[in-house]
Amino acid sequence: MRDAMNKLGGDSNKINPLVPVDLVIDHSVQVDVARSENAVQANMELEFRRNQERFGFLKWGSNAFDNMLVVPPGSGIVHQVNLEYLGRVVFNRGGLLYPDSVVGTDSHTTMIDGLGVAGWGVGGIEAEATMLGQPMSMVLPGVVGFKLKGKLRDGVTATDLVLTVTQTLRKHGVVGKFVEFYGEGMSELSLADRATIANMSPEYGATMGFFPVDHITLQYLRLTGRSDDTIAMIESYLRANKMFVDYSEPQVERVYSSYLELSLEDVEPCVSGPKRPHDRVPLKEMKADWHSCLDNRVGFKGFAVPKESQSKVVEFNFNGTPAQLRHGDVVIAAITSCTNTSNPSVMLGAALVAKKACELGLEMKPWIKTSLAPGSGVVTKYLQKSGLQKYLNQLGFNIVGYGCTTCIGNSGDLHEAVASAISENDIVASAVLSGNRNFEGRVHPLTRANYLASPPLVVAYALAGTVDIDFETEPIGLSKDGKNIFFRDIWPSNEEIAEVVQSSVLPDMFKATYEAITKGNPMWNQLSVPSGTLYSWDPKSTYIHEPPYFKDMTMSPPGPHGVKDAFCLLNFGDSITTDHISPAGSIHKDSPAAKYLLERGVDRRDFNSYGSRRGNDEIMARGTFANIRLVNKFLKGEVGPKTVHIPTGEKLSVFDAAMRYKSEGRDTIVLAGAEYGSGSSRDWAAKGPMLLGVKAVIAKSFERIHRSNLVGMGVIPLCFKAGEDADTLGLTGHERYSIDLPASVSEIKPGQDVTVVTDNGKSFACTLRFDTEVELAYFDHGGILPYVIRNLINTKH
Repeated sequence: MRDAMNKLGGDSNKINPLVPVDLVIDHSVQVDVARSENAVQANMELEFRRNQERFGFLKWGSNAFDNMLVVPPGSGIVHQVNLEYLGRVVFNRGGLLYPDSVVGTDSHTTMIDGLGVAGWGVGGIEAEATMLGQPMSMVLPGVVGFKLKGKLRDGVTATDLVLTVTQTLRKHGVVGKFVEFYGEGMSELSLADRATIANMSPEYGATMGFFPVDHITLQYLRLTGRSDDTIAMIESYLRANKMFVDYSEPQVERVYSSYLELSLEDVEPCVSGPKRPHDRVPLKEMKADWHSCLDNRVGFKGFAVPKESQSKVVEFNFNGTPAQLRHGDVVIAAITSCTNTSNPSVMLGAALVAKKACELGLEMKPWIKTSLAPGSGVVTKYLQKSGLQKYLNQLGFNIVGYGCTTCIGNSGDLHEAVASAISENDIVASAVLSGNRNFEGRVHPLTRANYLASPPLVVAYALAGTVDIDFETEPIGLSKDGKNIFFRDIWPSNEEIAEVVQSSVLPDMFKATYEAITKGNPMWNQLSVPSGTLYSWDPKSTYIHEPPYFKDMTMSPPGPHGVKDAFCLLNFGDSITTDHISPAGSIHKDSPAAKYLLERGVDRRDFNSYGSRRGNDEIMARGTFANIRLVNKFLKGEVGPKTVHIPTGEKLSVFDAAMRYKSEGRDTIVLAGAEYGSGSSRDWAAKGPMLLGVKAVIAKSFERIHRSNLVGMGVIPLCFKAGEDADTLGLTGHERYSIDLPASVSEIKPGQDVTVVTDNGKSFACTLRFDTEVELAYFDHGGILPYVIRNLINTKH
């Protein structure tokens, strides 16, 4: 929420969040209809039919709160709207100037750091408290200085650069830190390139990746339609406060906590995958890496496909035409995600690849699900102005909507024949997307290999139809006259891209797009919502349900709680992401959430996604730990959303096991490895476990936002001591665990050691990851929301 201000005010007949709010409904669009000129309208109509209750709730909120701006669904991706329209850089409130800042409930809020605005992602729990006037607390972070030198070589994209930066920073270790970019290489990076790098801060683990304001920032503000007076005010204020970087002047050597350096000439074309954003693969090594992945045992870089099965060819029938599918074949190709769709160079680069391919007579396999989802209407305007959209359409990259799509798991269904060919023959099918996340089970349940790539590379791999290709030596396809066409034949030069960007991306496009943005669209404007300052809960709704967080709440804080004889609900290894923990993507037909919906008369075709139903705690609790790629040590190699009920040894869905423990009056904990909770800043990754009865998580390390979210929900985060984990301590998860904490929060200190004792006589020390006194106060109150509510009531009285 932008510009947090700690004060009440306004019309007494309206509800008042304590901060002025720009609320963008960053609604993800499910790609039900693709490869069609009517895809945008068709998908939007389906979205409004499915999500009428959700949208109505949000529209009601925009009327009930007097300082909330709602940018309606269908307008774009929140981060691109923020970059192109909402970001102020410097606030001017009646002559009082101060730097812009923002926290957002999506981890990619960091994109705004490319504009020189300090911003980062927080969980929804923290954001809700911030909206109600609660200041944010954090441990003062270290700042990593990342020096950039030189310029990118011809044919290398901003996406190649960000994937390289992501791998470098993950290796360096920047979780919980700020990264600031500087150096002479900055002058070679456009604002859009900087925003691409800043956007992927969550993937490299930093709180933010910051680019100070300089002349390139001012040029971008001018391009996107900010007024000359505003830009002059921004420059004057920042220069006066020594916050403006002028690279034409001698640079003062800055002092950082640690230093990194990258020569931009060393960046080479690459992709990342098949299961993590920081597993970068140079393009020239892709074919060899793919075959290694087929050979390797199941893991982040392995599928364990037997040698004799690796060349398997599956014959199937696609709409009456014979077709074939092999390991590595591309079945989803998506130009999507906030990371890339705000960057004209890579978007127009993709369109130039399409143009060259069409002119040479290359065609796409009809069963590949292709889509283009821009982050704002500006992209459509410059693609049309350039005359290149028609070539993307010709290859099947029609615009399907404005919002998050494939990257968030809203790929929609594959054609039934393709889905059957994959599932019945255990094919390792691929998706290639210009996104930022490719964790297992996220993009689509049937694409086990998912590669992040620049938009032009997405088009290239879609044309090739497989990731099992060496672009240097193997042709992508045949021309009209039967000649081999290679990657180099369709790849545009940087000069070609720069020319079309210069002639096609114009300030008037930004002005026209954003002058109309708050007017909404006919479907939004016709949405009828109740008036009044209190929302009327519908007990029959499967979308919006009154949450249980304040049930039986008293005005007296409950005090800190320990854990007594708790069973282990789940026993994990390293890199369990919020995608594994929190409900995401489609609702599986055999899941507890599906059972809940079917019992309430919801047809399977109307299940929608977990993301769309996150206003209903009953569904979200059932979807917690429901990822089909979940690896739980209790299952001894079996993959899926199940666990073992320790007292009986019975294998159950995680939800059913958790409910059985609750009905038996037993507490539960979770054991985990390193980087627990990496990925998206989903508050449901903390709300869900809390609703399942999880009292503590013991891990080797936590991702920043997820640890904060656990604290916000009253779940105890504990870290094993350095060099220790469940395996070294001989913990199987079949023990019962007790964590003794003092009865008074005043006796607990941030980061202190606590002792965990098991029923079989083991005892080990852990670090209590309440990092500030404020977080201890939240724990004392049973979470951040009860804390804020009690404070609000006490303030009123």
